[in-house]
Amino acid sequence: MTSIKTQNLGYPRIGFRRELKKALEAFWRGDFSEQDLQSTAASLRRLHWEKQRDLGIDLIPSNDFSLYDQVLDMSCLLGNVPARFEWNGKADIDLDLYFRMARGHQIDVGIESLAVCDCSDYRGPQFACEMTKWFDTNYHYLVPE
Repeated sequence: MTSIKTQNLGYPRIGFRRELKKALEAFWRGDFSEQDLQSTAASLRRLHWEKQRDLGIDLIPSNDFSLYDQVLDMSCLLGNVPARFEWNGKADIDLDLYFRMARGHQIDVGIESLAVCDCSDYRGPQFACEMTKWFDTNYHYLVPE
């Protein structure tokens, strides 16, 4: 006689107390380093795996965690970066580029400031990738271009 294995299709990544959301917001404000953000993400993954194991889940999904959006993760994995983000295809896609694709990039620099500052890193506005609903749900994802 065979026993039935238990499994699920994924686990909410945000954390019981919305730890991921808070860590992302702290990172975007500059209050968290990349290491702090990655440490929070690693802790959440470990806690989620342990919780599922402790609940008796036999087949625990893996590689289902994302810092922001799984469709964006796949676009980055495949090197599908829109030209406006000026990625040369040779360097890794770091968190700066990842979140520029997700959130866009706009530096508030007035015309007067451009004349007197060294704005060599000014890229101009980079609009985020379009976001759309997953079918008719409240979940949104970034549309690959």
